[in-house]
Amino acid sequence: MSVNAELQNVTAKLSVKNVSKTFDSAQGKVEALKDVSLAVGEGEFVCLVGPSGCGKSTLLNLVAGLEKPDCGQILVEDSPVTGPGRDRMVMFQEHALFPWLDVMGNVLFGLKLKPNLTDPERREVAKFYLHLVGLEKFERASIHELSGGMRQRVALARSLAPNPRILLMDETFGALDALTREQLYGEIQLIWEKRKKTILFVTHNIREAVCLGDRVVLFSPHPGRIVKTFDIELPRPRDINDPALTSHASEITSFLKNQFGRAVSE
Repeated sequence: MSVNAELQNVTAKLSVKNVSKTFDSAQGKVEALKDVSLAVGEGEFVCLVGPSGCGKSTLLNLVAGLEKPDCGQILVEDSPVTGPGRDRMVMFQEHALFPWLDVMGNVLFGLKLKPNLTDPERREVAKFYLHLVGLEKFERASIHELSGGMRQRVALARSLAPNPRILLMDETFGALDALTREQLYGEIQLIWEKRKKTILFVTHNIREAVCLGDRVVLFSPHPGRIVKTFDIELPRPRDINDPALTSHASEITSFLKNQFGRAVSE
């Protein structure tokens, strides 16, 4: 298989239909999601926003197949999600890299999900994605030698390398300093433009969501429901400090305050 064939975009479509999820806690049952429905088109970048505990990370875990809904259905290309799969890759706030492997070794580890590739083909794919995230000169570096932003780039390359249909990102930039986050906002937009992956991105930061998303989907707290969707029709690449972007973020913040008396981070 040629690397060009391996790197071709894969048609992806995600459907969440009337999904609810309840957890047991010391205080009794907690309804995390109630009757949530969402459709994400091929190549769409959708951001989920809401207060802490509103169920947005729960939804991401359900799409990833790490949890199962109490009722409702989640489909990828009309196939039900019944557990984790190579068509969906998750990036968390913590990079979860293997410290005993170097940068190349971490990206190659993700390619174990592609058993049809030869070792030289895996290395070629890994090199492609390290170049895509700007780390082609660091393939032999140890993880402890990298900054936080560089580690997240390695994690992004590892997630993209198996060519998943859907990339699931949970507060991926939340632990980084502001300058590093702003740099990565630009880079993830450029990578998305090149690869056109379907991305479901969880954040509590409204400006981050407006900067990255084609749509911003707002969740209510306790239980989590989708209350409104905002289409973001700003040209790309977007600068998080752009006044037009700030105006969109303020509109969303005002809506949340009017609805719930409080807002998530701007």
